[in-house]
Amino acid sequence: MRGSLNASGPLADFIWFRTGGPAEWLVRPADTQDLALFLGTLDREIPVLPIGVGSNLIVRDGGVPGVVVRLPKAMAKVSIENGRVRAGGAAMGISVASAGRDAGIAGLEFLRGIPGTVGGAVRMNAGAYGRDASDILVEATVVTRDGSVEIWPAERLGYSYRHSNLSAGAVVVEAVFEGTAGDPATIGAEMDRIAAEREASQPLRSRTGGSTFKNPDGHKAWTLIDAAGCRGLRHGDAQVSEKHCNFLLNLGGASSAEIEALGEEVRERVKAHSGVTLEWEIQRVGVVA
Repeated sequence: MRGSLNASGPLADFIWFRTGGPAEWLVRPADTQDLALFLGTLDREIPVLPIGVGSNLIVRDGGVPGVVVRLPKAMAKVSIENGRVRAGGAAMGISVASAGRDAGIAGLEFLRGIPGTVGGAVRMNAGAYGRDASDILVEATVVTRDGSVEIWPAERLGYSYRHSNLSAGAVVVEAVFEGTAGDPATIGAEMDRIAAEREASQPLRSRTGGSTFKNPDGHKAWTLIDAAGCRGLRHGDAQVSEKHCNFLLNLGGASSAEIEALGEEVRERVKAHSGVTLEWEIQRVGVVA
């Protein structure tokens, strides 16, 4: 590889919870061609997991077997082409929204409220403030597990709530988004509103994993959690946020096992109180220690 390949690559250094074991192999490709060559020659039995900034992820304490792919900053470029925003898979949502604002492209403002990368947003159909990635995606460039580089139109991803048809091991390396013509000042004001609302309602300055559970049909997950008496609930150094109870926190010394166990306790209490079974939105990966 022209990029880097590290055995026992640490993940807790950048995962938002700051917990979890290492990757068996941590790969940072130099570019799309480097990644394609690597995956194309890698034993098909070895699992591959792409990780962005780990903002919606629990890495279990035993680490992640196989290969973890993390795209470098060189693959975070954002540009405007024919009234659309083209963004590398490592680009942050705020960068895409800001580029749209500067070019007078409205409809991408909600990405200001998604603290993850383009690759993660495309894979999980990330959304906020009434909009999802599927609403604005035109196409995505994907390196498949066998090393092929393919351009997928949005329809091929088969989007549903927080889900796409991307297969395990496929890596989103670029995406094209489309909005509508808008006034940069108006777009900027909406982005500022979203930022202020997030700051007021979410524990952004804590070690957290973002929204923990999906919103069930007809419900908000946080209201079910609150009604079940889980606000502030603790398991070791893991806690349900008192500011927004669909967020779990690492107060400083929590293990991934404690965070996941707290989440399961919340699910049990909500089920007992309301009869609703919460589904995890946070992805949980790796091996239990």
